[in-house]
Amino acid sequence: MNNYLHTDFLLDTETARRLYHDVAADLPIIDYHNHLPPEEVAHNRSWDNLGNLWLSHDHYKWRVMRWAGVPESHITGSATDKEKFLAFAQILPKAIGNPMHHWSHLELWRYFGDEGKLINSDTAEEIWQSTQAMLSQPEFRAQGLLKKMKVELIGTTDDPLDSLEHHQAFAASPHKDGLTMVPTFRPDRALAIEGSGFSAYLEKLETLTGQPISTFEHLVSALTDRLEYFIANGCRAADHGIGQLEQADELSASQLDAILGKGRQGKALAPKEAESFRMAVLVELGRGYARADLVMQLHIGPLRNNSTQILTAAGSDSGADSIQDTPIAEPLNKLLDRMDSTNELPRTILYALDPSKNPIIVTTAGNFQSGGIAGKVQAGTAWWFNDQLDGMENQMNHLAQMGLLSTFTGMLTDSRSFLSFPRHEYFRRLLCRIVGRWVTDGLAPNDHKMLDEIIADICYHNARRWFIE
Repeated sequence: MNNYLHTDFLLDTETARRLYHDVAADLPIIDYHNHLPPEEVAHNRSWDNLGNLWLSHDHYKWRVMRWAGVPESHITGSATDKEKFLAFAQILPKAIGNPMHHWSHLELWRYFGDEGKLINSDTAEEIWQSTQAMLSQPEFRAQGLLKKMKVELIGTTDDPLDSLEHHQAFAASPHKDGLTMVPTFRPDRALAIEGSGFSAYLEKLETLTGQPISTFEHLVSALTDRLEYFIANGCRAADHGIGQLEQADELSASQLDAILGKGRQGKALAPKEAESFRMAVLVELGRGYARADLVMQLHIGPLRNNSTQILTAAGSDSGADSIQDTPIAEPLNKLLDRMDSTNELPRTILYALDPSKNPIIVTTAGNFQSGGIAGKVQAGTAWWFNDQLDGMENQMNHLAQMGLLSTFTGMLTDSRSFLSFPRHEYFRRLLCRIVGRWVTDGLAPNDHKMLDEIIADICYHNARRWFIE
């Protein structure tokens, strides 16, 4: 029997095998946070070859390739798609222990049916040729790949200035075949007041909304206008990327107006001015999310674009990001309390990139639970560098022991790749292993009905209740 990625991969107890195969495996996928390009979904994109499909969007793979010494020309540069694929196949055997080794083989298995085939320099040509023939078939276009994984909903990540024309085109299409694509409101650039492009961004926002933005109230009004447009086009959630949280003062309207004026003029801001302004906008938007019953997601703690060389060669979001290690507990609790104290805290999902912050995230979520909404504030799934076995297990153990695992909204891909959806299988297998071991060790009762309901809720139903029902 093949001992690598076999049918019972990760399932090392009888309970784990039953829970995965009988309950989790065939559930649809609600992928409520990803970075898939909406136009590629709407226009049902096709790909000429596996190199383009597999490597053109996936900075996880780029990062592993760089670490193995592959030149940038064969990652994001001028090499052909086949040359890039062959370079990836050559170094993948060296990635044992990295989730990329598991993910890539699961992707080959689930999408192309090559169960048990290892990806290396000896098999690369055969894999290239066999997949080449498949990619011309309709089921290997964008929507077909999503259907193959039983994806029911995808939540893309969209700037307030986006026209959402591709979401509209997809919503009007008669060939969606059970798939829903919704935009997610991501106004990071409107909060980056110390950034060099802040004033230019607000000028575009003014033109789009027909509203001048000379005061803090004007800015909130313009963003609310765009939020309403997003809601009219199916938006279910907002998302904010936060590099680091700092203490922020609650300022008066005139103080916020003065800071906005400095930002628009490109004047230097004190760090506390920028942070207080950013948190004030976030609080006002959060109150708007609560009124509209949207989910607010806070992604906290990346340190982005650290390599000037990679930024110059490949642009932002190209695999030169890492974990920020600044404290978050006090400012995060104060931020949430500003909304909660007036009963205007929306349903919220918190993610921390620093895994040492998991207990802080879980215990902070526990501070703001509310009657009538189970798990109103979520300790979100292990994110980015942590969506591997140890990271996901630690996150779920902290959630179970300090909070309530049964209300968890589960996994998401956070990916730009159409081949990333086996990560849900990876998560589900690990979840079943964790619970199966609890049963075997006498830490949880072997109550089939109870366990089946909890596993199904975490893998599918909780997210469906939050983002569809």
